[in-house]
Amino acid sequence: MTTLINPVISLIKLFHSVKDENLHWKKANQDQQAKLKHARVLAEKALETELKKKSVQLAHEITLLRTKNDAELSMFKTKCKQDIKDYKQYLASLDQLKRSIQASYTHLPEAVAFTIHHHAKHLLNQMWEAENFEQKMQHEIELIKFMTTVHEDTRLHLEGETNEKLPERTLNLIQQK
Repeated sequence: MTTLINPVISLIKLFHSVKDENLHWKKANQDQQAKLKHARVLAEKALETELKKKSVQLAHEITLLRTKNDAELSMFKTKCKQDIKDYKQYLASLDQLKRSIQASYTHLPEAVAFTIHHHAKHLLNQMWEAENFEQKMQHEIELIKFMTTVHEDTRLHLEGETNEKLPERTLNLIQQK
């Protein structure tokens, strides 16, 4: 039995020795452990403060972007509404032009009046769908020239200054296209 007791006692001594060593290490490093714990707490608070600050900045930037986007969207909607209004006015003007042609050239076949109207509408659509400002201006000048020619043909016919039965200059412009 003594053979069994000696190893158990050795084991208990070893356990106490390890425990004492651990206590000595903790005691010797207690200040360093406290400093590390304190530094970790400070770092966590600093990180938390930085995250709150970044969150406020991000929220502010999001608000600014929303405001900017809302303003741009509002301006775009206004521009689109104005574009639609302008387009409708152009179409009304083209319809008036067609009626003017039909009234001036009473003998003019309806298909010819519709062709003139259709060509003017085609020019309007080209102008409207132009990709850049230069193209838009070029198409607008072409539309203005066409509408001016139609108006001039109509005026000359009404005033009896021409003997032509058809708006020849207008039809020539359509053929050139």
